[in-house]
Amino acid sequence: MEQHSAIIALSALAHDARLSIFRMLVVAGSEGLGAGMIAECMEIPKATLSFHLKELNRAGLIESTRDGRAITYAMRPDGIRSLLAFLTQDCCEGRPELCSFPSDCC
Repeated sequence: MEQHSAIIALSALAHDARLSIFRMLVVAGSEGLGAGMIAECMEIPKATLSFHLKELNRAGLIESTRDGRAITYAMRPDGIRSLLAFLTQDCCEGRPELCSFPSDCC
């Protein structure tokens, strides 16, 4: 990941609603959630939700799948992995293993 892409991703996550949506999609896993469900859980208008989802998608952190009129959103694992790798690539004087989570952590 290049620095410009990392800035876009971090900017997308640096908003209360978008961070909450992203974390909700992380919990939902690969099946994702429908836009209506996300709007209901977040208690925000669909137009506002659409804007936030567009920003997360543009940042490469989520993806959408259309089935007729229904759209399902899911976290893009490669997107967050790339961002985390960028943030930790020079971790601890070239020892990135020091930045990894313990196996019993999560």
